[in-house]
Amino acid sequence: MTSRSSNKAAVPEAKTALDKFKYEVASELGVPLTDGYNGDLTSRQNGSVGGYMVNVIVAEGHKEFKRNLRSVANHARIIEYDYRITF
Repeated sequence: MTSRSSNKAAVPEAKTALDKFKYEVASELGVPLTDGYNGDLTSRQNGSVGGYMVNVIVAEGHKEFKRNLRSVANHARIIEYDYRITF
């Protein structure tokens, strides 16, 4: 069956990783998601998978790491990134 969706991925290279993540989340939640037709699943089941994925991704919205300064020997700086996913 061909998809009629007109959605365009912002980062096409991430599709495989997101699909893998989707099936991992479905397995964790006990949702019998299969590759192919899933019309027998309820909206609640499908929504729980998508909702959990968003919660995990948004929780990753703050990252902190230490980077060595290139200009000064033996010094490091803590770099923090805050980001937000918008739809």
